[in-house]
Amino acid sequence: MAGLGRLLMLAGGLMLGVGLLLTLAPQIPLLGKLPGDLQIERGGLRITFPVTTCLLLSLALTLLLNLLSKLR
Repeated sequence: MAGLGRLLMLAGGLMLGVGLLLTLAPQIPLLGKLPGDLQIERGGLRITFPVTTCLLLSLALTLLLNLLSKLR
């Protein structure tokens, strides 16, 4: 049961972090506007594929999680 409690707290913290990121995302200067991020605009439709941004975020999270696992 203790393992499940820790998992739920971790999931809650992760959702809080994602919520904060989504709330503050318009204020982050280069988020979604890096070279390699695709934007398609036609009429009233706007589609964004932040490929480069996702790759950089993935790299940063991988490095952070690897660092945290080394410290344990």
